[in-house]
Amino acid sequence: MVKQHICDRCGQIFKQKGHLTNHLNRKTPCKPVENSIVEEKVKEKIQEMIKNGEIEIKDKPRPMKFIDLFCGIGGFHQALSSFGAECNLACDIDKKCREVYENNYKIKPHSDVRKIIPDNIDDMDIICGGFPCQAFSNAGNKKTFSDDRGLLFDEIMKIAINKKPKFMFLENVKHILKVGNGEVIKYIKEKLEKYEYILQLFEMSPHNYGIPQQRERIYFVCVRKDIYNGTKIQLPISTKKVIFENYLDKKEDIDKKYFIDGDILKCLEAWDEMIKIFDVGEKISPTIMINEHYNNHSEEEFNNYAKWRKEYITKNKPLILKYKDKWDKWYKKHREILQKREIYGKLEWQVGPIKPNDSIFNYFIQPRQSGIRVKKAQYFPTLVAIVQVPIYGKEKRYITPRECARLQSFPENFIMDEDDKKAYKQFGNAVNVDNVKTVIKATLDHYKINPKEYVN
Repeated sequence: MVKQHICDRCGQIFKQKGHLTNHLNRKTPCKPVENSIVEEKVKEKIQEMIKNGEIEIKDKPRPMKFIDLFCGIGGFHQALSSFGAECNLACDIDKKCREVYENNYKIKPHSDVRKIIPDNIDDMDIICGGFPCQAFSNAGNKKTFSDDRGLLFDEIMKIAINKKPKFMFLENVKHILKVGNGEVIKYIKEKLEKYEYILQLFEMSPHNYGIPQQRERIYFVCVRKDIYNGTKIQLPISTKKVIFENYLDKKEDIDKKYFIDGDILKCLEAWDEMIKIFDVGEKISPTIMINEHYNNHSEEEFNNYAKWRKEYITKNKPLILKYKDKWDKWYKKHREILQKREIYGKLEWQVGPIKPNDSIFNYFIQPRQSGIRVKKAQYFPTLVAIVQVPIYGKEKRYITPRECARLQSFPENFIMDEDDKKAYKQFGNAVNVDNVKTVIKATLDHYKINPKEYVN
């Protein structure tokens, strides 16, 4: 019969004496038999009390986890991390955006949302993302399902169906409510309803919250049905005043490369000369197409123009006839620059009747495909992904990438792309961080959730 070696303390049996010796000499002493029995009884009692509903075991508080889809340069990341939430995963198709994201947040984003396998990623509490808007926006000519980018909402749902996050915060352009005769938004609503999410939409713009940029966007707040409390989320009303100068660089610190010169300056100075000729109170039709007036088209050619083009030419005639001698002299002087590029001969005056001492340089100016657009200087024009950098007329310069960062509520220490063109595009594509914060905070407050110390 094999001799057995028993530990007098815990009762464990060993076949070899050396094993018992090792057991007795271990750093953490074994537990006495009576303690083990007591512990087992306590565990049994706790399980019984849990089963009877007498006590509830709560998880240890932890930060909420989120994934950042179509992350761009991290507008949603800025907002959620400021509340203490932690990012599990990010994804963006644009290589330069991924580089900026990694530089700022030390997370390397995936390159293609369509290649993410939900079973292979960690669980999350929140999905956020400004899913591609080019298929729905003005700049993208408002396409719908005919554009592959218009279907990427389904990639969000693919992950949501598998992981069932409690919240989704999504963003898109306001035109998403109307394009395709409403079919796009109908599809999104039906998909969310099918997979047990309650949707609430918010239309908002930075200029409603004390930031001098007019940028209307739609925010989707999707709440999982089982935690929905049956009441609507209310956004706070802002009383914050716009302090325009807070968003500007000091003129003396701005690199000379941002100040306009060459053809664009000549074009604007030419138009400014004509603006000063008009009488105070003169109403200018929305778009003056001056080259069209002087191109000597025949009646047949005019009749073959597109309807919108004929309408503008017709609307321009009274203003041109009223100041004909001055127009003729002005056009002869500036013909070369006005005809150099098609847009130079088109003025979109969106600032109302002519005022005393008026000037094109009193306003914001945007050289666009449709012409030279002039807008009131109360707010910065909407930053867009297509590089149409606004000109700050009063200082005859383009706004700088750092000013764009401020307009999108990114912090001063945000590391931008070194290439200005790419930085402009990235900020034009970004969500406004403060607007996102407002939506997310209102939602989490509504559900009494602290994202820094979350308990399931």
